[in-house]
Amino acid sequence: MWAVSTVTMLVLAGILPEFQLRSADGDSATDIAVTAALGAGAFGVLSALVWPLLVRLLLLVPALVLGLLVFVLNGFLLLLALRLNPTERGAAAWETAVVVAAVMSAVASATGAALAVRDDDAYRRRLYRLADRRRSAGPAGPVTPGTVFLQLDGVGHDVLEAAVKKGLMPTVAQWLDSTHRLTPWRTDWSSQTGASQLGILHGSNEDVPAFRWYEKDSQEVMVCNRPTSAAELQRRAVARTGDGGLLSADGASRGNLFSGGAEEQALVLSIATRRRSRETRSRAGYFAYFSDPANAVRTALSFFAEVGREIAQSTRSHACRARPRVKRGGLYPLVRAFATVVERDVVVAAVMGDMLAGRTAVYADLVAYDEVAHHSGPHSRDAEKVLERLDRSLALIANVVEHAPRPYRIVVLSDHGQSPGETFRTRYGLSLGDLVRAGCGLPVPRKAQRTHSGAEARAAVRAALRIPVEERDEQRRPSRRRSEPLVLASGNLGLVSFPDVHHRMTKEEIDARHPALLTTLANHPGIGFLLVRSAEHGGVVLGPFGTEIPVGRLDEEPGPLAAFGPGAADVVRRTHGFAHTADIMVNSWYDPVDGEVLAFEEQIGSHGGLGGAQGRPFLLSPVVLSAPVADAEELVGAEHVHRVLRRWLRESDGPQVPLTTRQTEDRRAA
Repeated sequence: MWAVSTVTMLVLAGILPEFQLRSADGDSATDIAVTAALGAGAFGVLSALVWPLLVRLLLLVPALVLGLLVFVLNGFLLLLALRLNPTERGAAAWETAVVVAAVMSAVASATGAALAVRDDDAYRRRLYRLADRRRSAGPAGPVTPGTVFLQLDGVGHDVLEAAVKKGLMPTVAQWLDSTHRLTPWRTDWSSQTGASQLGILHGSNEDVPAFRWYEKDSQEVMVCNRPTSAAELQRRAVARTGDGGLLSADGASRGNLFSGGAEEQALVLSIATRRRSRETRSRAGYFAYFSDPANAVRTALSFFAEVGREIAQSTRSHACRARPRVKRGGLYPLVRAFATVVERDVVVAAVMGDMLAGRTAVYADLVAYDEVAHHSGPHSRDAEKVLERLDRSLALIANVVEHAPRPYRIVVLSDHGQSPGETFRTRYGLSLGDLVRAGCGLPVPRKAQRTHSGAEARAAVRAALRIPVEERDEQRRPSRRRSEPLVLASGNLGLVSFPDVHHRMTKEEIDARHPALLTTLANHPGIGFLLVRSAEHGGVVLGPFGTEIPVGRLDEEPGPLAAFGPGAADVVRRTHGFAHTADIMVNSWYDPVDGEVLAFEEQIGSHGGLGGAQGRPFLLSPVVLSAPVADAEELVGAEHVHRVLRRWLRESDGPQVPLTTRQTEDRRAA
């Protein structure tokens, strides 16, 4: 690496006029080479010794700010290295030093990665630098296997299978051919990360009816990707189950909405509200990543490349007049780059560090695919490119297993899928809120307002910058006149609440107050069905042409739920029993032939309600673990997934000795 840095410095000195490696009187080529060699050596020593100390001092700085500071600090380290050079020939302006240091780090990183492919010892050393520096002084690792749970956010079962068949994910394909099994599972009605991950990590997603909903008792809007809401949902789940979570025993949580009870956390939204606490320092995540300045340089270069890629793809989509399409301007290119580059790199590095530290259970969420599929479509070429890069991340994590102090089992899963389709507003020229206002006899704006996407990456960016997560078109408390309905969207699931009524309204009360509202909604071609409370039947599902079916009879008479497939009646009944279910739950139209839905948000790949691939995620597990369910059973609901993962952690707790035939017979007899 020293030789590579020396050559890089010589090349940059020849290109950049403000970067000098010679004195004013001129020097021989040998003197210039010696100056470059000494400068590169001093820069390498300072990077190895001083840089980790600087990162530790800056761990309280927001993640993205720290990433940007890397360039400035790296430049000042180079200036210091030139000052310490005994030849006293090197000089550079500070802005030039920033550029030179960045290029040197990037070249060194790229060269090191190339050499590591051919040199197992170099690769081993590079992996071990990601671990906690104190690990070497610790005891030997346990012989029992640890478990790494990797969540590919938004990747549906069918999307994964298609990607494997197309050759986009060779790592997953290799696992399926040898060591792993693939199992689909069904989400709850609320097919989104908040409900699914809360159930998976904490064992209960009770009373999470959607991605966002209004709670009449507190008069607040809950949003799953808002730190305050995530913290409250986690608190409720822990109180309900009496258990800290899946990761309570020596666990690590990386890039998730919830902690799962883990002691080690990085980029976890539910702790983002805690200012300057030990937990938000995320030492095992940020320090392990930023302690190597080359990481930040490489990530930054990839970040700007991803921004350019998104702008090019968006421009091409607009020029070709692709349909369906949503706006992808503003800050979205930066949000996408954060999700597909920064969040991915930090989380993957943190997981590698956890494995090298020998942690028992690690759960990490990679949100890249979900963010891109929302805006480009779940089957788009843009989304497929993300799947290819995610597969490379899986391969990188898998390579760490042989260097870890204990054996590891890698489980890959998703929290939901995505269903394609144009937006409700695009097809009908008005939003769900406009339709509700029309049904209530209230004035409707001539121009429909845009309903902003609630994707997880946008909230993760704000949390990384320590900016409060609030959406422009919604507040924690309704600001409108309380007699007007509050309409919230969660993918293709809509929720209508009347804030001035402090209980969940009945169908009879809604009809008395707004006689045309339920009929207007139920008969609209973009609406699949409604769920409302009934004073007579307890709860009813409403459909077109006056269809009204009590929830207790949905198994015998599914009515409008028939198109949504098996399990629809069960999840609707369950949601009906939640304390904070909205006055009117609205599920969009669904085409079972094409698998399309109509999102109430600005998304052409959506999830949050019933209909299509959004409710069919996957679980990819090693065959050495017990089967998730029996052959004739289905894996249904995030809480069921939690119980399966719990079982696997128990199976890994101690040596697994296969029973002999006699032992099996004796156990059955007992």
